[in-house]
Amino acid sequence: MDMKTLEVERLSGSLGAEVRGLVLEQAGPSDVDALRALLLEHMVLFFPGQKLTPDSHIAFGRLFGELEAHPNLSFNAERPEFFELHASGGQGAIADEWHSDLTCQASPSVMAILNMVQCPAVGGDTMWANMYKAYAELSPAMREFCEGLTALHDAHPHGNPERMAVHPVVRVHPETGRKSLFVNEHFTRRIVELGHEESASLLGFLTRWATSPRFTVRYRWSQGTVAIWDNRCTQHNVLNDFEGERVIQRVTVMGDHPEPAAPKRWEPYLKPLSAASRHDRQLWEYLGSETSK
Repeated sequence: MDMKTLEVERLSGSLGAEVRGLVLEQAGPSDVDALRALLLEHMVLFFPGQKLTPDSHIAFGRLFGELEAHPNLSFNAERPEFFELHASGGQGAIADEWHSDLTCQASPSVMAILNMVQCPAVGGDTMWANMYKAYAELSPAMREFCEGLTALHDAHPHGNPERMAVHPVVRVHPETGRKSLFVNEHFTRRIVELGHEESASLLGFLTRWATSPRFTVRYRWSQGTVAIWDNRCTQHNVLNDFEGERVIQRVTVMGDHPEPAAPKRWEPYLKPLSAASRHDRQLWEYLGSETSK
């Protein structure tokens, strides 16, 4: 691929670019470095007018790494690494909370590749937010405080609260070396080193802050558009405001291990057993399971 032949149009001041001039179905290993560079620069890329079949979608995804099945979703038994989501008139599988994919797992998603098979005439847009900016625009004191913290994430929204992981509140991107916030409203439950009241206050602030409009891009879909995004430095959210059919197909590149921006500074905070200790139950369970390993 000759980068000079690509048309790359930025979509907002924070992140996102639309790319034309490349047929993804024909992309090969020689194109990966250029696409990675574009993704690292813009964090989410959109390729309108593509015609990916399930097989070509999987083959394209494998250019970037190992694909894994979604723990809660599947397309069929023959393609466990590929899944399709249908929604109609606001009913169905709709990711309408801000999140980074699968942070409930010890090794969350590196990136996702989505094919918009069918979209409503109006509505159903998706928004992404730049977590580099969300971190960088915190005050120096808040940045330093957050860098010493970790957070408990779980899969409660998918009916699996026992599936838990702890990740740094501020992580370092393994390729760019930049720091970003790594908490989200969908999966993040508790700041490990704070009491539950303190955690609720800080998490509420951080999740609202991270999705401030100036950190975001909003994309209006067209049929055949393929999106690629970096889960290590973004969050996203589907707007559940549409009528009609919305059908997407997706593969997920897995294997990430979030690295903290700073060494852990404090031990987990748990109150002595009392009536109020119910708020600590999940953290007790997680720490107990890790100790028994």
